[in-house]
Amino acid sequence: MMNYQICAQTDPGLARQNNEDAVSFDAASRLCVLADGMGGYNAGEIASGMAVAFIKAEMGRWLSQAGPQANGKEVRRALEICVENANHSIFNAANANPPYAGMGTTLVVGVFQQDRLILGHIGDSRCYRLRGGQLLQITKDHSLLQEQLDAGLITPEQAFTSANKNLVTRALGVEDTVMLEVHEHRVESGDIYLLCSDGLSDMVSDSDITSVVATGDSLEQKARQLIVAANEGGGRDNISVLLALAEEALVKRGLLSRMLGK
Repeated sequence: MMNYQICAQTDPGLARQNNEDAVSFDAASRLCVLADGMGGYNAGEIASGMAVAFIKAEMGRWLSQAGPQANGKEVRRALEICVENANHSIFNAANANPPYAGMGTTLVVGVFQQDRLILGHIGDSRCYRLRGGQLLQITKDHSLLQEQLDAGLITPEQAFTSANKNLVTRALGVEDTVMLEVHEHRVESGDIYLLCSDGLSDMVSDSDITSVVATGDSLEQKARQLIVAANEGGGRDNISVLLALAEEALVKRGLLSRMLGK
C-alpha cells in the first residue's frame, strides 16, 4: 500500500498581470492536473481553466466509480477519452467565441494508483521525479526546442537560454483532434513527483530544482520555495507547481500475526 501527500501552488510571476496557468488535484482519486494556457484576450486562462475543470470532474468521476481495482490499461483509455472530450470542448468554445479563436493549453495529468503512476502530457508542461536524491524529467516536451535537441542542433545548455522557448508543437484545444502521450511509471516509497509549467522550468535549472525538492521541508514549503526561485530567476511567466510524495503505508498486524511472529 502506498500513501500520497499532494499539494499545488500557482503564482502569476513578475511580468504578467493575469495567470493563464491552472492546477488542481483530487486527493480521493489521486488525480493531478496542470495546464498552461495560450491565446490573446485572456483566452489562455479560459483554455487552461476549462481543461483542468473538465478533466478533474470527468476523470475524477470515472476513477471514483471504477475504484482502485481498475487496471492500468483501463485508466489509460479513460484518460485518453477524457482528454479527447476536453479538447473538443475547448476547440468548440474557441470556434463559437471570436475573442477566443486559436486558444489552447498545455497539459500534464497524472493518476497515482498504489505503486504506479499513469502519466499523460501535451506540450511543454513537465513532470519530474526525485528518487534517491536524483532528479529525472519523465516527460518529453512537445516543442520546437525539443526537436532541435533531438536533432543535435543545440546543446542542453543552449536550450536553457534559447529564444525559441514556448513554441510548442502540440496543444490541447487548438485542433479538432490531439494526441495525448501516456506512459506508466513504477512508484517507489520516498519518490517525489513535480508537475510544473514552463514558468518554473524556464527560470530555474534542474540542479536548483533538485536542491529545493530534496530538502526535508514540507511539500507546501518546497512548492513555495520553487515559486520564489522562479521569481528570483526573472519571473517572466506564470508559475505553477504540484508536488506529490509517495510513502509506503504502515499496515497494522493483527494479534494472531504478532503471536506467530509474522
